[in-house]
Amino acid sequence: MARRERVMRMSVEQPLWRALTAYRLLTMLYAIGLYVSAYEEFVRPWVANGYFAVLVVWTLATLPRVANAASCTKRFLTADLTVALAGILLTPVAVAHSRIIEGGPTLPSIWTAGAVLAYAIKGGWRWAAFASLLVGVANVVQRGAFSRDTLHNVLLVCIASIAIGYVVEVARASERTLARALEIEAATRERERLARDIHDGVLQVLAMVQRRGTAVGGEAAELGRLAGEQEVALRTLVAGGLVPTSRASEDASQGALVRAVEVPDEDQDEARGSATPCDLRSLLAPHAGARVSLAEPGAPVLLAPVAAKELAAAVSAALDNVRRHAGEDARAWILVEDEPDAVIVTVRDDGPGIPEGRLAQAEGEGRLGVAQSIRGRLRDIGGTAELVSVPGQGAEVELTVPKVSRGKAGSGR
Repeated sequence: MARRERVMRMSVEQPLWRALTAYRLLTMLYAIGLYVSAYEEFVRPWVANGYFAVLVVWTLATLPRVANAASCTKRFLTADLTVALAGILLTPVAVAHSRIIEGGPTLPSIWTAGAVLAYAIKGGWRWAAFASLLVGVANVVQRGAFSRDTLHNVLLVCIASIAIGYVVEVARASERTLARALEIEAATRERERLARDIHDGVLQVLAMVQRRGTAVGGEAAELGRLAGEQEVALRTLVAGGLVPTSRASEDASQGALVRAVEVPDEDQDEARGSATPCDLRSLLAPHAGARVSLAEPGAPVLLAPVAAKELAAAVSAALDNVRRHAGEDARAWILVEDEPDAVIVTVRDDGPGIPEGRLAQAEGEGRLGVAQSIRGRLRDIGGTAELVSVPGQGAEVELTVPKVSRGKAGSGR
């Protein structure tokens, strides 16, 4: 059966790259504005003109480089920081010394912070600290002395970039953890689905072969014993995990990338809710017999096809449990109630009931009939399963499915 994959990307750092792109453009315009407003103070304006020509071309040409982590390579970061440092070191050449003494801005001004922030977003707080240190040294060199204003500017850029770099690292780690959790959940769901199918088919047959073989005796008893061993082994495998955790997840710049397997093609229309509703009565009718009584409404009980099939399978699993644990002579009753907002199916028997704590013990032994074939099915379609049992008075399973079910029947996942 063909299946398709879809990819879910989760990346909190992508908005940071978009913000950095806007920051570089705005700070480029700001630096040019400062230059134009203080043009008379430049002793060598041709130096500033040349630098700003390079700055404009470089900023506009490298916008795609700061669009995402993959495009922002180490070579680009090195060249970008070089442009910023060159502008700082060229400031004493282009402007009067008095402007530098008065604490005037460098040629690139706050555009320099954009180069440092690119290091922070790409490589984290350690890369940010390295770039900040180089910018700080360049500022001290161009001023010729270590001043309070220089210290203030350097610390501001350093602290901001390191903080952003640290936040990016934490966000990437959180995304990887979330992606892993989603993977495990998907694998667990698939394991439970397979466990239900195995329980409804193979395990039931093996259990029947064991019982019949033991009853017949002779060579059939040996066959029954082997079937019993295989049943135990298979139950252990089902309880321990049939599907290993997928390795499909990857990192996009260490952001999470999860491949989720979609439902089969033939179920797509049903999952979108466009399939024709199914009459639940037609699915439950085959269960009626000498030992099973079926009470149902006179009008059709309509449910989404997936929900109807899963509900019918849960009823079948409940009846299997009756035959297995209450005996072949036990009677069972199925009651179907079509409420305005939900369909309720009750399966009751006249067996000895279930001792307290037996379900938890059975689940621990790998017997997952109630846990997976009944409760698991109902949970997957947004329903609930309630089991009530009084020792000596039989057991009753109430299955409730909302008319607009969550899960597979209604979400269109």
